[in-house]
Amino acid sequence: MVHDGPFLEIALILGLATALAMVGQKLRQPLLIMFLTTGILAGPSVLGIVQSYEQIDLLAHIGIALLLFIVGLKLDLHLIRTTGPVALATGLGQIIFTSVIGFGIALALGLDLLNAAYLAVALTFSSTIIIVKLLSDKKEIDSLHGQIALGFLIVQDIAAIIALVTLTTIGSASAESDGSLLIAALTMAGKGIGLLLGIGLLMRYVIPHLVQRLAHSLELLTLFAVAWAVLLAALSDQMGFSKEVGAFLAGISLASTAYRDAIGARLTSLRDFLLLFFFIDLGARLDWSMVGAQIPSALILSAFVLIGNPIVVLIIMGIMGYRRRTGFLAGLTVAQISEFSLIVAALGLALGHISPETMGLVTLVGVATIFLSTYMILYSGPLYRLLANVLRIFERHHPFREAAEDQVGSVETIDVIVVGLGNYGQGLVEDLLRRGKTLLGVDFDPVALTRWRKRGIAVLYGDVADPDMHEQLPLQRCRWVVSTVRSRALNMALIQGLVAQGYTGRVALTASDNEEAETYQTNGAHLVLRPFADATEQAADALTYAMDYLPTAVNWPIAFLEVRIRSDAAIAGQAIRDIPLRSVAGVSVLAVSRGGRLDYDPAPQTQVFPGDRLLIMGPANGLKEAEKILHQHAAATAPDDGDRFDIAEIAVADDSPMAGHSLADLQFRQRYGVTLIGIRRGQDQITTINPADPVMAGDRLIVIGASHAIASLRKQVPMTSDPDQSDDQEG
Repeated sequence: MVHDGPFLEIALILGLATALAMVGQKLRQPLLIMFLTTGILAGPSVLGIVQSYEQIDLLAHIGIALLLFIVGLKLDLHLIRTTGPVALATGLGQIIFTSVIGFGIALALGLDLLNAAYLAVALTFSSTIIIVKLLSDKKEIDSLHGQIALGFLIVQDIAAIIALVTLTTIGSASAESDGSLLIAALTMAGKGIGLLLGIGLLMRYVIPHLVQRLAHSLELLTLFAVAWAVLLAALSDQMGFSKEVGAFLAGISLASTAYRDAIGARLTSLRDFLLLFFFIDLGARLDWSMVGAQIPSALILSAFVLIGNPIVVLIIMGIMGYRRRTGFLAGLTVAQISEFSLIVAALGLALGHISPETMGLVTLVGVATIFLSTYMILYSGPLYRLLANVLRIFERHHPFREAAEDQVGSVETIDVIVVGLGNYGQGLVEDLLRRGKTLLGVDFDPVALTRWRKRGIAVLYGDVADPDMHEQLPLQRCRWVVSTVRSRALNMALIQGLVAQGYTGRVALTASDNEEAETYQTNGAHLVLRPFADATEQAADALTYAMDYLPTAVNWPIAFLEVRIRSDAAIAGQAIRDIPLRSVAGVSVLAVSRGGRLDYDPAPQTQVFPGDRLLIMGPANGLKEAEKILHQHAAATAPDDGDRFDIAEIAVADDSPMAGHSLADLQFRQRYGVTLIGIRRGQDQITTINPADPVMAGDRLIVIGASHAIASLRKQVPMTSDPDQSDDQEG
């Protein structure tokens, strides 16, 4: 294809990349697969668009430099410490297993020692970028398997950097050596130490002050970060190391500043754009005349990565005491090779260590494993359910590592099992604890479980998507199961699991909209929580109240505050004169808003109830003290069974004098203190109750009422009472 220069060439490449990226989005594939496809299509083997290799190569190197810069910037060694030995064991174990077995497979396929070594190293690395994106999309980044996966991916990233440094050092030493490789290696080591010392001094004395000054302008800070990454990459290249090593060190030097997240967020899009050219260059240089002969080898190596890597992670995590599901989901994240693999192979090709055939083989394995592993991770739930029985061999009889998170046995009776301890779940737990409820918290975030365990709350590690989770729940000891998870699929799975376990208690689910709420109610939820609807209604009430009733500011040492009375407030039901606001805080109640009506200057005997909004006035420090008084919660007391509603089915005896009398004649509600909501008559269910309808012998009455009234009525089953006898049946 002939065109008019690099500008049009780049425009055509970007247009093709955009079109393929849209296709990839439909297929739920990572962008780098589509970027490689773009390079293949734009290369000389197909459309022949790519001609300006030098310009594309320059952009590719800048993209790789930014990739390594951001890796260094976001390197989180704390995550390795928090995930503990499992991150190191699985990370190093998988690297050793894959490199050793991969090296043997490569030799068996006919590669020489150096090409086999490069291929084995390339097979060990998994893509942190892709895994983080997929886990974030599935909202599993904070789960136990997500945190473990991130931990050993960081170990892999560090190993990849070490590999890059080693390869460039060997390459530079070989190029500069006049006969003594040892002297050349020592020279490179001296240069490396000098580079590290120089960067260390800048990190200590220059960079913190410089970054703080530049941070006044985010655009200037971003420009500095790019310039610093490229400058150190160029310096590293001049010293005989690779550009990638310098860029990585540049990221490390800024990682300790308070602006690392802001810099990373601004550069991520630029990194992705420039990496496009690396993968395009890689795809364009792929020699398709050799691809056909490499397909069998690529299939063998791809099967090894897709199956072997997850199995080794499963084995290591099983030995360390993790459940098979955790090991399986974490293992799927290493079922592909990464952009680092391609970078290492490209570096080996540039140094003359490997052949173009090996580079092509690594590329084919990368395309196959990334493509297939993406679907394996996206559909990890169904895949696990399919293989769950087979995977039992990878789980200890007692998976002690995860069982250490569980404290179910320490609680005899449970009022509420709260599934999901995120922001909404955390607030719900706090409020339920203030009301004296006994709780069990369930979550897959080990950090959240640790936080609640330290407060003495019983916790259980569990994932709603795990079909085995319901077997671990103490369902026979709890009254309510409440899910704060806002996912229709997961909540429906929870209901189905509870039904399968024979749970007879109550279920509350959290809905994002009315349609979802109706679905839950149809499928058996006893209560639907609507956090968004409830929050917006309260926000509108507060805003309207502030707009209509709060006084404007005056130049006087006095302030106003609007306080909403909580349902568990100790002052609920008290008269204003009995609340020590004036005596303790020097604060007065100006108005009480209740149900949209405002009572200006309320009388001292006015009672305050939950949901009321009080407008109080006083000095600023007094308002804080008054707010504490108003929000002080009442001491939790055991609920009186008589305060609860109960439902029962009451049989009418064949000889009951009630038979033939209408409900109006019987004065059923007045006499028995319960409400009749239905009648079971033979095979018929009467749900619409007419007071004129008669009660028939053999009927079974469905009644609801206070627990004490239901209990009194149960004593008379089957009902034989004369309708005129009322004194003994009330209450």
